[in-house]
Order: sequence, then C-alpha cells, then structure tokens
Amino acid sequence: MAVSGGRDSRGELKIYEGLDDLTTDFADYVALLSELSVKERGVFAIALSGGSLISLMAKLCETPYSKTVDWTKWHVFWADERVVSKNHVDSNYKLAKDGLLSKVPVLSSHVHSINDNLSAEEAAADYEFVLRQLVKTRTVDVSESSDCPKFDLILLGMGPDGHVASLFPGHPAIERKGDWITYLTDSPKPPPERITFTLPVINSASNVAIVVAGEAKATAVHCAIDDMTEEFDAAMVPARMVQPTDGKLVWFLDRSAASKLQCSSELLE
Repeated sequence: MAVSGGRDSRGELKIYEGLDDLTTDFADYVALLSELSVKERGVFAIALSGGSLISLMAKLCETPYSKTVDWTKWHVFWADERVVSKNHVDSNYKLAKDGLLSKVPVLSSHVHSINDNLSAEEAAADYEFVLRQLVKTRTVDVSESSDCPKFDLILLGMGPDGHVASLFPGHPAIERKGDWITYLTDSPKPPPERITFTLPVINSASNVAIVVAGEAKATAVHCAIDDMTEEFDAAMVPARMVQPTDGKLVWFLDRSAASKLQCSSELLE
C-alpha cells in the first residue's frame, strides 16, 4: 500500500508499508520519466548516487522494465562519487555497474564516470568540463533560469545526518554556487575525497527523487520535510535545501523512514 500527500515546496510524499511496494512504484516512476524524456528530447539524462539507492533500482533489471525501457537512450551520470579507482569497493560507479548497468543494455559510451586517475580537485574540474560539452549538444538540457544543466532525473539517497549526494551538514560545499561540480578532501564520512553536484545543479533538474528507507533516518526525514521553527538552520540538513526551481521533487519513503513526520499518521490512517 502506498499513500501520497503534497507538502508544497518540500515536494510530493509517497509513503509505503514495505520495500516491495516502494521498489515497484519507484521502478514505474523511473521507467515513465525515461519514456517521456525519450519522446520529448530523444535522450534520458539521469544522475545516480550511491548507497542503498542502487539496490532499490534492481527492479529495473527485471521484466517488464528490462524489455520496455529504451536503455540505449540513457545517459548516466553520478550526482556524487568517491575519488577511488573504479573497481574499489567504495566506488559508486562500481556499485551501479554491478547492481544495474551490467544487467541492462545501456551503451558504455553513455556512461559518464569520473576520471579516477586524477585528484579530487582535478576530477571535479574534468567532470564539469565533460558535462559542459554534453550541455552544449543538449544531451543534457539546460535550465533557462539558472544556466545550469537540467537533468531529466537526479536520484538521491539521504544519510541519517540529512546529507544528500556528498553535501554534508555545515560543510562549505553546500554554499558553492559558481561551479556545477565541486570537490571535498575532508568528507566527514569516508572516503574523504569526493566530487559532488552543487545545490544549484540539483535544484535545476526537471525531476529529483529522494529515496529513504529505515527508522535510522526518520529524524532526518522529519527535519528535511516538516515545518520547522524560524531558528532552524537548513544547512544542517542538506536534504531540506533540495528545492527544484522549475522541476518536481518526489520523496519515496518506507513507513519506518516516515514514522516521525507530522503528517505520516494521518496519511497512513
């Protein structure tokens, strides 16, 4: 069972009793956006994160999605990446390749991973250069309001501390506005060196989905979505700062993750 409810600027909430319902509806959502984007633009530019998000995308490897999604039109990017080798256990690329990309016919030339031979600073600059070239050809669309890349879909998980991508509470990377991609050498969560989309890029997407499961993240979900006092510092919960300017934000939550939301009890009655 799933329930939906609107939260104005905080996006649409989809709350599920269990992971089976969540993963099925999530797969439907991604497949539909893929279809609509391919019809409209001829491509589907999607950015992934790491963590449990990829395991929740495994449904897309099954029928009917494996046969109905036009995988050859996908262009895959990473909203954040750890600056490690591609075969390293911490690599988001490896996670996505093992859990999704090796099981569906996405073209290898359409998989845009970072150069893992560079330093974090160099890798961020190189990844931004690659992205700018693909914006020029409109493989990735451009936002008219911000001149940032306008991804068809950015998929994010969220940590128990409220971080999204590699934007951590109180970290200076949250404030970066001039760059599309920034880097960290002091991530509070290992490994320390990472690259990440900046908030302006995330908020320029046509669609952003934040997928969260588990009771350990319930407090962060509450702080990211519910009305808070004026003294509340949103920079301490970066997920709260995800507010697409001209796009749509959807939260996919299991019941445990939604358990501390002010609206969850009335939605789930």
